[in-house]
Amino acid sequence: MVFSSLVFVSAFLPAVLLASWALRSVKARNLLLLTASLLFYAYGEPVYVFLMIGSAAMNYLWARLLESRRQSARWILILSVIMNLGILGVYKYAGFLAELWNGCAGMAVPVPRLALPIGISFFTFQAMSYVFDVYRREVETQKNFVHVLLYISFFPQLIAGPIVKYHDIDRELKDRRQTLKGTAEGFRRFSFGLAKKVLIANTMGVVADACFGANTLQINAAVAWMGAAAYMLQIYFDFSGYSDMAIGLGRMFGFHFRENFHYPYVADSVRDFWKRWHISLSGWFREYLYIPLGGNRKGRWRACINKLIVFLCTGIWHGANLTFLFWGVYHGFFLMLEEYLPVFKKEKKVLGQCLSHIYVVLAVMIGFVFFRADTMGQGIFLVKEMFTGFRFDFEAMRLCLSLLTPLNITTFTAGIIACLPLKEKIGQRKASVAFSWAVSPLLLFLCMLSLAGGTYNPFIYFRF
Repeated sequence: MVFSSLVFVSAFLPAVLLASWALRSVKARNLLLLTASLLFYAYGEPVYVFLMIGSAAMNYLWARLLESRRQSARWILILSVIMNLGILGVYKYAGFLAELWNGCAGMAVPVPRLALPIGISFFTFQAMSYVFDVYRREVETQKNFVHVLLYISFFPQLIAGPIVKYHDIDRELKDRRQTLKGTAEGFRRFSFGLAKKVLIANTMGVVADACFGANTLQINAAVAWMGAAAYMLQIYFDFSGYSDMAIGLGRMFGFHFRENFHYPYVADSVRDFWKRWHISLSGWFREYLYIPLGGNRKGRWRACINKLIVFLCTGIWHGANLTFLFWGVYHGFFLMLEEYLPVFKKEKKVLGQCLSHIYVVLAVMIGFVFFRADTMGQGIFLVKEMFTGFRFDFEAMRLCLSLLTPLNITTFTAGIIACLPLKEKIGQRKASVAFSWAVSPLLLFLCMLSLAGGTYNPFIYFRF
């Protein structure tokens, strides 16, 4: 089940929300939300729901063992990391590694064909966060397994984040308030997130799929640029929309999740981009990998190596494909470059800021071409066409013109505007707040019409 479905919006969410309001104690609400979360996951993964429960139980036991065996805490932590990454590796990377080994060694090792459990990367990282926090004594060991399982399986952030660290939610698992104001604010946030996904990301996804799925004779510079720009908008509004919906849903039930996106396409450096993009993932790697590796405490060169390791792991986290590995190293390279070039450390004037924004948009766009491409060869071909394919081939121009529909042009324009921090410029003026409250029911209605029509409705981060 996904948030952008009629089953969720018109049946599952209202039922759970009304039942939660009917209950008074936090304990009863936790049991309700746990049951609802397991049903939510089992709706699409009736078998792998037991894998998620097993992962939660395993990490619950690791944390209890850390509490009772502090003298062996380091080894217990290492074993827990190996077990968690081992489970993730079996389901996500076993087939890729077997194919890679066969290709390099010329052997015929059987390639495992395991279905990828939905959201396994997200709930595994959340489970590891709990063990890390107990090891560092930032939280007390949770003796109530219901709290641990609810933390890992809570349906708003279960299948696509944001990745919630245990120390950020520990108190609200035990004591929180579900208020009418919070529910209303959550509904508004959910409506805007759903509109991002259904009205913008889905429309841009049609354009991106047409361009990336075209044969080589249909691709020139215009088609390549159109596909790259459309995918850049699709992935942002798909993922940030889902994060907005998750934050809104959490707010409805009394939870406060941290922001996961902050206008990343207005960044003036790749470093700044990663402070704004998928903040929960970059924060997780910074807190649990970059800082333990030494961070920037051991000199500039060591800091660069640590950043490269982090972004290599970021690429691996996203998927078992050379395109993801390249994408991670690619961003790590730009971070190293910015560390050594003084131009990125100086205060920029208007012209310098404009050039910096252009640089970031181009760097991120090219990176996303490889992220979206099925193979490295396709990624290289599309990037080459972006800068050299200035041909007016009939097939390419026909594809290009067929995608320049009024709907696509309007959606693209709206997407560009929505990428800008206009809300921050307007602030909390009464008119803007009143407008957002008035427009949220309309957006929800338009989304329901679109979903009822059975239109194109993919979800990019399902495969992660």
